Amino acid sequence: MSETLLVAEKRTEFGKGAARRVRRANKVPAVIYGHGTDPVHISLPGHDLMMALKHGGANALLTLSVDGDEQLALPKSVTRDPIRGFLEHVDLVLVRRGEKVKVDVSISLTGESDREVLVTQPVLVIEVEAEATHIPTGFEVDQTELKAGDNVTASQVELPSGVTLLSDEDLIVVSAQAAPTAEAMEAELAEAEAEAGIEPTVADEPADAEGGDGETSSEE
Repeated sequence: MSETLLVAEKRTEFGKGAARRVRRANKVPAVIYGHGTDPVHISLPGHDLMMALKHGGANALLTLSVDGDEQLALPKSVTRDPIRGFLEHVDLVLVRRGEKVKVDVSISLTGESDREVLVTQPVLVIEVEAEATHIPTGFEVDQTELKAGDNVTASQVELPSGVTLLSDEDLIVVSAQAAPTAEAMEAELAEAEAEAGIEPTVADEPADAEGGDGETSSEE
């Protein structure tokens, strides 16, 4: 995992008004804590932090330069604006090189499943323990050979050397079942509409091509 260097500035003003002023300057209010130290309130460059989180994910390793002193930290909590999505606040936890940390790492699917198989992910992350400077960015599960009824458990996810699984070994992370047929989907839709009180629509009968009276006209 690569490290991103961010130059931080200590904050001396607090509260909503101060936080808004920090964000107007294109910076993000943040707090650093951990290892028994007192919390340190800082501001970070907004664009650089956003790019670090975009490329490094939830476990992006950050090198914070605070008054010339560099410290390693991991995001603990990220708050975004619910509408516009910009970063509002970040909590960071201090880590040390060689230190083992507990983190949640995402699982993604690779390959193409058989069209007759529906593959789902009951959970999207598993908890592992890894060195702070060697946190995996993600795990992959190949769905190509999965058949209906197959399950992939957390213990079957391939982990890099030095990474230890903390989630339950029997936790199902990927599940495969027979894909529903068109008839089954129509029946499920009809049942849902019935429960919602929606009356089925009846198509109008087509009018007779010769006026609808059932008789065939003849030319004189």
